[in-house]
Amino acid sequence: MIGEPMPNPKDALIADLHRQMDAFFGAGNKAQQIDSGVTGEVNGPIKSTRSIKLRGARDKDAPRLKELAEAGLSAIEAAKEMGTDSKRARLIAQENGFKFADTP
Repeated sequence: MIGEPMPNPKDALIADLHRQMDAFFGAGNKAQQIDSGVTGEVNGPIKSTRSIKLRGARDKDAPRLKELAEAGLSAIEAAKEMGTDSKRARLIAQENGFKFADTP
């Protein structure tokens, strides 16, 4: 009200954090040490709807490109057959674990 000091929001956040920590450790849980560089991320740190949409489109082309790769075509030949760029064909192969004839 008028004339009363406003509570500090930082103090409220710290008090809430301490309450959550007390509840966590009070339930018998323990803190874990996670090694540097180890995360639960699978595809990298950036996840956007655009990158997910692009990956979905590449996954649709993957079976046909894999067939062409198993038939012995190079990345350039398979890309021409699919009507796409050879760089995209190599990316699809890398993401799906197969190689073209010209890939060492």
